[in-house]
Amino acid sequence: MILTNFEQTVLTLVRRIPAGRVSTYALVARALGRPEAARAVGNALHRNPQLVTTPCHRVVRSDGQIGGYRQGSSRKRALLEQEGVTVNRHQSVANFEQALYRFS
Repeated sequence: MILTNFEQTVLTLVRRIPAGRVSTYALVARALGRPEAARAVGNALHRNPQLVTTPCHRVVRSDGQIGGYRQGSSRKRALLEQEGVTVNRHQSVANFEQALYRFS
């Protein structure tokens, strides 16, 4: 699969999110200098050819909902919980602000 420069940059940035933390599509877009590109970030993550090495499951919606995942939301939830992120029954990250990773 051939990725665009934008997609490659998104995936490189997402690899910086540590296990046990989450970031948002909007924060990834802002960190790339493209604050209007949150949806494009989601599309890039959907094209991620290396689900194991690029942890796109750590990117969630700005409201704390875990959002979609190519392998299904139950798999995304399981991966997050394996890393110590608590997901409540509403499919939201518990203690969202504490779990949130902001790029510097």
